[in-house]
Amino acid sequence: MRKGIGALCAALASSCVAAQTSGVTLYGTIDLGLRHGSGLTASHAAAPGSSHSLGSGIHTTSRWGLRGSEDLGDGAKALFQFESGLNADTGTSANASKYFDRASWVGLQGGWGTLALGRQTTTLADAVSPVDPLGMRFASFNPSIGVAALSQHGLGIEFGSAGSTSGSYRLDNALKYTGRFGGFTARAMWGLGEVASQQSALSSRGLGLAWAADGFVVSGAYQNLKDTNQRTLDGSTLGAAYQWGTVRLAANAARSEAETAAGKHTVQRVLSAGATWSVTPLFDLTAAYYKVDRTRTGATDDGYGRLVAFAEYKLSRRTKLYAELDNTRWRNGFQGAANKANATGVSAGVVHSF
Repeated sequence: MRKGIGALCAALASSCVAAQTSGVTLYGTIDLGLRHGSGLTASHAAAPGSSHSLGSGIHTTSRWGLRGSEDLGDGAKALFQFESGLNADTGTSANASKYFDRASWVGLQGGWGTLALGRQTTTLADAVSPVDPLGMRFASFNPSIGVAALSQHGLGIEFGSAGSTSGSYRLDNALKYTGRFGGFTARAMWGLGEVASQQSALSSRGLGLAWAADGFVVSGAYQNLKDTNQRTLDGSTLGAAYQWGTVRLAANAARSEAETAAGKHTVQRVLSAGATWSVTPLFDLTAAYYKVDRTRTGATDDGYGRLVAFAEYKLSRRTKLYAELDNTRWRNGFQGAANKANATGVSAGVVHSF
């Protein structure tokens, strides 16, 4: 028995040494928090009543992954990443149909830039990330992620090879180039639809450009996505952020337009602004406001305004405690006739990264 345990330990140690020498890293984030919502379900949808829940990903999306690189010489590298979302409250995968739902790609990197092939984020998602007022917190409730970057576009149609009819934040079968030139970062993406006998069905093309210097960041992108009937979804975003001492200011504007049926269109716009104040090196306060407007053919214009605030205390470099407050005011019945026109939520939890 002791010999067997010793052999197992030796094998694990050998594997760890091999992983370190080949540049492989195991990483992840676990986020769990208690939440009370009035006018919201446990999954943050509009509701007529209240909910109590233990939620995963209120601050940061729970996930685990593997990434690595190999030095090919002359400044060139081979890269890869696998990443899977988790429901940490139940121990299940966030996406039942895709194990590595967040990332699954391999690529090459050199002085000319990086070329990645596989499942990866769109240029819209990449552009929003550095200028979102909440810093990409609360992904399932954050309109910059859900509406501006199309994670929850709500159109009920698969646009691009997303593998989902509810969002197009990441695409399968995609090629993406990223190049950095001084303070500029340029991106170009091509998603292959791979629909038999329909060359451009579920395909996608995107371009992005960002500039960063002296505490300023300006970031924008455009992405075109098609469904199986060649109907299009066009999204664009442009934002800026500025680090001023202990305060970070950020604002963003985004627009998308989709043809959902013959002669029917849905236009969604998001305006956002917010700030993060590092009160002390260990304590941060963040507040952001989002205004979402929706226009649909044959329907009344509607939308909502959402205010979200976070307080964070760093117990260590990898562990934080957080508290969150939010208020959503729906306009013109966006929430549904049976649901409350005003919704509030309060959360508290812990997030640990490894």
